[in-house]
Parts: sequence; structure tokens; C-alpha cells
Amino acid sequence: MRDLEKLGWDDAWNAAFQRYDSEDRLAGRVAVQHRGAYDILTEAGDRRSRITSRMRRETARNELPVVGDWVVLDASGAITGVLPRRTTISRRAAHEPASGVSREQVIAANVDVVGVVAALGQELDIRLLERYLALALESGAQPVVVLTKADLEADPDRATADLADVGGDVPIRIVSARTGLGLEGVRDVLGAGVTGALLGPSGVGKSTLVNALVDDARLATGEVAADGSGRHTTTRRELVLLPGGGLLIDNPGMREVHLWLGDGGLEDAFDDIAELAAQCRFTDCRHHTEPGCAVRAALETGELSRARWESYQALERELAELADRLERRERSRVRRRPGAGAS
Repeated sequence: MRDLEKLGWDDAWNAAFQRYDSEDRLAGRVAVQHRGAYDILTEAGDRRSRITSRMRRETARNELPVVGDWVVLDASGAITGVLPRRTTISRRAAHEPASGVSREQVIAANVDVVGVVAALGQELDIRLLERYLALALESGAQPVVVLTKADLEADPDRATADLADVGGDVPIRIVSARTGLGLEGVRDVLGAGVTGALLGPSGVGKSTLVNALVDDARLATGEVAADGSGRHTTTRRELVLLPGGGLLIDNPGMREVHLWLGDGGLEDAFDDIAELAAQCRFTDCRHHTEPGCAVRAALETGELSRARWESYQALERELAELADRLERRERSRVRRRPGAGAS
């Protein structure tokens, strides 16, 4: 019998589970999502499950099970419910031709720690790292920057210093899966019952890091070219149990990283800009020509880099455009309701 507490189960999850009053029910956690099926970890062992047709009809797409979710299984082993999520890693999915409006794509759920992974030994894409950090902070989980392949970097400390303005107080871990450098620091973050997830582009060593933490070659890895480029090293998301009692979700590299609307992930990722904006003379300062603008003053003195400010503005516009599209879609939906035009 598997101890559910090793999968992250606690009294709060149990209380949510007890709301399902059927006696023939079983709690489980989604480890792998397949097309139309799920691998579920339960106290009675692993099993392959599907959601019921009723649940598929009555549940919104972004509320269907994903890796990390706690689900309810009926006597036949089918999934009949998803327990309310504590954290959600979401991004904006591609446009749907039918609507022309993007939708939310939930990547993983109930994650405690998100490792934003970048590789040393190659030029760091700071702007992309900022996007991943905003995505992690928006999830509600605790973010940490993980710099892999430290054995390929002559001066890892200098590379870390270059990231001083990215993520504010977000901790940074330098690791090398090949030499073992820094692995204990990552293990310390992923204690018993703690769920972590790795986010980052292809070829940065996410799966290799998971292999090192698991101490086997459970996840298939791919070859990376001499210039650091590589193909996807993981083709699916999988919840992996670590020897120390933690859990880790490895994610395929994302070709596009678009944010989804949330509760302040952008401001958290750019907390230095948020602090400057709070010092502006006017609370509604747009940081253009208004007098007493602390943001413009910081740009003039070099306290705030022009590249970081432009990155923030680009992400801000992206979210504003998404909000506008969703609002227009909602207005259109309301107009199409039966009787909506009746007086």
C-alpha cells in the first residue's frame, strides 16, 4: 500500500475529498496525462483511468484533470471529480480558429515550488527568463531559478550576478547534473510531500536534472548539439517520485511562452518596477510625460535598464490585449443568449 502523504496528501485534501459522499470512492493523483486517459497514483497502486462521459460534458476544459491534480475515482476506476486546486500553472494557448480568441491551457496543478530552468555555458536569454518567472509567480507557487550545466561555465558566480535584476528576491540554485554540484540544494527545496515543477525551454537540462535527482535514467533524454540547441527532451509531463520523498513534474520545452491573466504575477516578476511606480507623484502615472515619474527618472539614471522596462511593457501589452479579447468574446456570448435582445 502506498502512503498518500508521500504524494502530498494532507488533512485539507482529505476534507475536500470527504465532500464526495459515495462509499465506493478512491483518491488519486494524476501522474501522466495521455490522450483520453490518465495514469493515476493511489494508495492501492497505479492505475490507468478515464474521465466519465458526464464529467466531460459538464466540466470546462481548463477544469479537466491535469498532471498534479487530485482526483476522485468511482468503483469502476473512472474519474468523477477533481479536488479544488491550490495552485495552477497556466499559459495562453494558441488561437482557436472557430473563436479567434485564445484560451487558458493548464500545464500542471498543485505545485509548491516552480524551478525556472536555464543553462549555463551559453548566452542566457534574460527576456525569456522573465517570461518564465512571471508564469511561475502567477501560479501561486514558490519560484526558484535553477541554472544547470554549471560545469560548462568558467565563472558561475558571474552568471548569477548578471541575473541580479531578474526576479528580485527569487532564490537562484547553480547545479551540474554531471558533477553533482548543487543537487543537494535542489533536494532540500523538494522535501517530503513537496511537489516541484520544472519550466524552461528545450535543451536546458530539465530531464537530465530529474534523472540525477531520481538517480536513474527514468526519463528519456535527447542529444543536444555543440551550440546548445536541442530538441524536446521530454515529450510528456510526468509526476516523478523522488527518493527523498518529494515529487517533481518535468515539462516539455515550450516553443511559445504566453502569459495568462492572473493576480499579479507580472508585478511580482518585475517588483523593482512596481516599487518605482509606487513612488510616482501621481497614482495613475502612465510613465510617459507626467511630472514626478519615478520610472522615467530611474531610466535616465540607469537604475532601471531600458531593456527590462521594454520587456515589462511588452508583457503588459500582451495581457491587456488578452483581457480585451476575452471581454469582447464575453460580450458577444451574452448577446447571443436567447432573449438577450428582448425588451
